[in-house]
Amino acid sequence: MNKTNKTAFNWKGVGNVLLAAVLFGASTPLAKAVSPHIEAVLMAGLLYLGSGLGLAAYAWLRRKRRGTDPAEAALTRRDIPWLAAAIVAGGMVGPVLLMWGLARTPASTASLLLNSRDWQRAR
Repeated sequence: MNKTNKTAFNWKGVGNVLLAAVLFGASTPLAKAVSPHIEAVLMAGLLYLGSGLGLAAYAWLRRKRRGTDPAEAALTRRDIPWLAAAIVAGGMVGPVLLMWGLARTPASTASLLLNSRDWQRAR
């Protein structure tokens, strides 16, 4: 009987997930604090600009350290409609609606709504 090889647990991934959770958690109260002064579309754009700059810096540092880009699967023609839908829904409509809702919702209610799904899962 062959024993299966168990791979080592990737602790670096845990750190990346925790950092992403902290940054997401910090973005909502900051967005709520400036929402009376900035339009929802502009705020969503600024959040995504910051995210894009952070990912570009991460990719640049990763390439510089490793020397090459990791191989990725090529996009096929079948992937284009799904990719377009994900970009429109998750990258354009979703952030604008989130910022619009934050601007019009009390902070206590917004906090409960953002955490309600996790709370229900934990019960």
